[in-house]
Amino acid sequence: MARAAHLGRLTVRIAWRAARLAERHVQSRSARSLVFAVPGWPGHLPGQHVDVRLTADDGYQAVRSYSLAAPADGDRVELGVQAVPGGEVSQYLAHRLPLDADVEMRGPLGNWFVWRGEDSEPVLLVAGGSGVVPLVAMVRAHRRSGSRSPFHLLYSVRGPEEVWYRDDLFHEDPLVDVRIVYTRRSPLDSSREPGRVSADDLHEPSARLEPGSPVYICGPTGFVESVADLLVALGRDPAAIRTERFG
Repeated sequence: MARAAHLGRLTVRIAWRAARLAERHVQSRSARSLVFAVPGWPGHLPGQHVDVRLTADDGYQAVRSYSLAAPADGDRVELGVQAVPGGEVSQYLAHRLPLDADVEMRGPLGNWFVWRGEDSEPVLLVAGGSGVVPLVAMVRAHRRSGSRSPFHLLYSVRGPEEVWYRDDLFHEDPLVDVRIVYTRRSPLDSSREPGRVSADDLHEPSARLEPGSPVYICGPTGFVESVADLLVALGRDPAAIRTERFG
């Protein structure tokens, strides 16, 4: 089985590859990052995603898409998985897939929602919940590339216990500014009352951008649409806003 991507007159068939689970790391009570060894992996750009296919003993198959959580690193492929209540694939991947077990993986997919190391403009990243996964891949790629482009990440979560990738986000870095917005429960030392991302939250990081600076927004559909509308109202060019949504 393969997926055909049409680029003008060129048709590229993306093959399924065997992917062996090498590592599983806890990100929150219901979230895990999974590292797979994928022989022959062609590499990818930060922001891209993959399809994962599981096949049961009776032949039943299920396919889901997951964002890549790290830049290209040989045959090592890292995904972020949020275990959704009742989710047959996400629950299995996050909690029950044994180490050294194989799944099938197809990708990389998506060429619009990506950051390239040669880009020099300041960048605004806005994440809602597990939407932080592809944005963390961009932050990691930014640090690895030695880019001098300022990054501003606004990350919305329900409470402190639901923050993913703490080591990456709270790593001291003068070029990566991270702010966490808590929507339901905030730490005792927080000066902001819990609540959804507002124009006030976006005003300062948006003001630091250049007119054509890229903005990447990832999260649930309602969150993405709300943030995009707020940024346009603040004067951001809609053509510079790139979105990735789920749910």
